[in-house]
Amino acid sequence: MARQCSSSTCDKSSCAGCASAQQNQPESMLEAMNAFSNVKHVIGIVSGKGGVGKSFVTGSLANMMSQRGYEVGILDADITGPSIPKMYGVHGPAYGDANGNVIPIETENGIRIMSVNLLLEDEESPVIWRGSILSNTVKQFWNQVVWGDLDYLFVDMPPGTGDVPLTVFQSLPLDGVIIVTSPQDLVRMIVKKAYTMASMMDIPVLGIVENYSYVACPDCGKAIKIFGESHIDEIAAELEVPVVGKMPIDLSFAELADAGVFDRINNKYIEAAEEVLPK
Repeated sequence: MARQCSSSTCDKSSCAGCASAQQNQPESMLEAMNAFSNVKHVIGIVSGKGGVGKSFVTGSLANMMSQRGYEVGILDADITGPSIPKMYGVHGPAYGDANGNVIPIETENGIRIMSVNLLLEDEESPVIWRGSILSNTVKQFWNQVVWGDLDYLFVDMPPGTGDVPLTVFQSLPLDGVIIVTSPQDLVRMIVKKAYTMASMMDIPVLGIVENYSYVACPDCGKAIKIFGESHIDEIAAELEVPVVGKMPIDLSFAELADAGVFDRINNKYIEAAEEVLPK
């Protein structure tokens, strides 16, 4: 039975079993991992706004670590805007096993994927669900999917700071997040929103990736900064977070993604991200 503390005799050691201290401990909201899974590291890919190439970075990181010999999976938590299956050319339906668990679909390069698009009868049907259902779906992608033995599970999160990102932060054992942004005037505010949310959830920000940094002139190779000068280095320095990639607009990458063969992409522009991932 837990003992009650007296204010005159209370110290750090005596408080360890104190009922009052136990009552003040925050209750963990982490969901249990699927019984048939062993995921070593969970990495979230986040952004303060949409349209910055977050799914592209997620797939690029997954490809890179798969090429390094690690077992990799992608949890597509962008329930209302899933794009990962299309990028890799994988289709459902994903099937369950005798225990009521769901088996993820594998890409050509062996990455295990779970996305709502792998569960819909029509991949082009919109997902018109309320926030509570979206959040529960993300939890089920963690505790009802047989991920097996994975070194890295990359979570492609929806943009912003709403219900689903909050659910991922609270329910999955994130080792850290990588923020994806673009070189525009709004960047400072957008990056700080994502950074602050992660900090409030006590989740480390491992690095920042800037997408659409420039486009290379097809004739001379000169970098043309169509979105203006980048300020990401000074923002990253202010937040004390490393910049782990500056990605140009590369039409060949876009063509491979549109063709559903993203597994062929080797994105050298984000190789520095490997150094910040937990080993």
